[in-house]
Amino acid sequence: MASGSLNTCTVQKSRALLNRVHILFHFTAILTLLYYRISNLFHGNVPLVSWAVITISELIFTFLWILTQAFRWRPVVRAVEMENLPEDDKLPGVDVFICTTESNKEPVVEVMNTVLSAMALDYPSDKLAVYVSDDGRAPMTLYAIKEACEFARSWIPFCRNYGIKNRCPDAYFSMSDDSERHVWSDEFKGEEQKIKLNYEKFKKNVDKDTEVEDSDRPDRPAYVEVIYDNSKNEGLEDNQSKMPLLVYVSRERRPSHPHHFKAGALNALLRVSGIISNAPYTLVLDCDMYCNDPTSAKQAMCFHLDPKISGSLAYAQFPQVFYNVSKNDIYDGQARSAYKTRYQGMDGIRGTVCAGTGYYLKKKALYCRPSHEDEFLSEAEKNFGRSSQFIDSLMTLNGKPVNKRENLSVAIIEEARSLASCTYEDNTEWGKEIGYSYDCMLESTFTGYLLHCKGWKSVYLYPKRPCFLGCATIDMKDAMVQLMNWSSALVEAGLSRFSPLTFGMSRVSILQNLCYGYFMFSHFFSVPCFLYGIVPQLCFLYGIPLYPKVTNPWFAAFATVFISSLCQHLYEVLSSGGSVSTWWNEQRIWMIKSVTACLFGCLDVFFKWLGIAKASFRSINKSIDQEKLQKYEKGKFNFKGAKNFMIPLILLVLLNLVCFIGGIRGLIHRRNVEEMFGQGFLSLYIFVLSLPILEGLIPKLSN
Repeated sequence: MASGSLNTCTVQKSRALLNRVHILFHFTAILTLLYYRISNLFHGNVPLVSWAVITISELIFTFLWILTQAFRWRPVVRAVEMENLPEDDKLPGVDVFICTTESNKEPVVEVMNTVLSAMALDYPSDKLAVYVSDDGRAPMTLYAIKEACEFARSWIPFCRNYGIKNRCPDAYFSMSDDSERHVWSDEFKGEEQKIKLNYEKFKKNVDKDTEVEDSDRPDRPAYVEVIYDNSKNEGLEDNQSKMPLLVYVSRERRPSHPHHFKAGALNALLRVSGIISNAPYTLVLDCDMYCNDPTSAKQAMCFHLDPKISGSLAYAQFPQVFYNVSKNDIYDGQARSAYKTRYQGMDGIRGTVCAGTGYYLKKKALYCRPSHEDEFLSEAEKNFGRSSQFIDSLMTLNGKPVNKRENLSVAIIEEARSLASCTYEDNTEWGKEIGYSYDCMLESTFTGYLLHCKGWKSVYLYPKRPCFLGCATIDMKDAMVQLMNWSSALVEAGLSRFSPLTFGMSRVSILQNLCYGYFMFSHFFSVPCFLYGIVPQLCFLYGIPLYPKVTNPWFAAFATVFISSLCQHLYEVLSSGGSVSTWWNEQRIWMIKSVTACLFGCLDVFFKWLGIAKASFRSINKSIDQEKLQKYEKGKFNFKGAKNFMIPLILLVLLNLVCFIGGIRGLIHRRNVEEMFGQGFLSLYIFVLSLPILEGLIPKLSN
């Protein structure tokens, strides 16, 4: 290994100091506010019901605010030094897992672009394997992956010969600038044109097959096929033409057996890859999240191969960045607050949350605790299942060199199909103590939480060039469905026996526990937001004061909390490269999501508890609709198909509008502006936030 450090970790001291000062200042104002509210509730002459509701709302806000401060305590920034990595022949193996389900909602060409970008990673071909899990078992997907493999024979050498960084063919040929085309020789231009024609042919063949067949068979046997065996590379003298192992996997599905959604697919891939390539590390990608930087694997190895942290390091997480986010980003698709604020803050306290895609995971972390490699191998068959070949493969993950893979015989493929059967996990610890957990629909996030509880750590790297690029939702319906899935799963986990308030308290640090508490309980913002959207407005309409007079010194506490919160948010937006427009859009979409998708997510958990609803994962459509895209790029909300989600929002907006107009008339009549200033300002603030929403909703209401 080359001398020198593989990575650096820098604490953002000035940002941390400013955050801590603000926490102290803001918390003092909150305590003052709560003292006034509670003392008047019990000893003052105030309307009991309305004050009690607002007090409960403010207590919930306070609890969630406290959880949020853990992210701000010790933010860090990491960097890597890839030149200090060992030579390619000494690098460990990496298995790439790509999961797809519904071909009608996940365009096959887009999925194949992700596959091609993964195959073209800047990593030794004999140590790289790409596995595609097709839970839809669509023949068109199998056909497409074979076509993609054929196209890769020309695409991968082209990228390597000319140092192309953008190795997703669709993204490369769609570029509006020439930043990648730095070689302008006649040879390069001729080769590029040839590759482009091959790509157009590939797309035409796949699209043609897509029109013929599109089926999802829920009752079918397991199927495993090696599309390209990289042992064939041994006969190639040109290293640039060598390709990685490519395997298609469709696990068995039976109506009588639970399939456990993506967690089940990932666990099947863990077993299948164990007896085929058996790499110690895996990269997990969403099917629409392509590799934008071919060096991501080597960047991750700068952490996994660092002897100072590798012993307890479970995964290296990269941010999700989206190529189709507009300048306005009205749906907050870039999730700036998560990837540029919270993840960096959590990274400073033993590791960030697992985002579900774009992370390099040490497989061993899913099978044991740090320094307890053999804890489940004593009763291997009971814990891991009956496959002796898979159990043997686990031995190589305990710090020993990976044995050279045997030829992919018919017997190995049959064993792989057995490992992908729906009965293999019966009476084992898969989904419990082994592999990805089945206790939460957000398998990666929840499994990451359990890994931290077992003593594993993680790191977060936000490089200048995004390592992975995906497709963000561009309409209200998909944004709401996606958030409802997340909120329902996380709230359910937070209220289970794995709650950070109980299970995590003794297993992780208090700050990390607060962070996970925020992820699981933040969707309860919907309750106080909904109440705050009703009670103050009705009281404003009828002239019932809920806040002190504007001339009363106690009013300063309320004004301080409100202004301090806005300023803190604005500071975080501006310091992370955003603008005032970004800040305002985040304020607006936060309000919308709180009283719609988050509220329905909480209700979904309640209905499951009552037995009215069953566990399900609502998929979103990842196909790009031109009409939706045009509206999105113009900064206009698209409420088409989101009528049910919008009911609470419509009621709140209309109620606020009526109460605001009626309240203003009441102020003129009663002349009690000092008493009602706080509620009037709150109504005005909500009204201004609602203006663009009304613009999109009024046509829907008229229809």
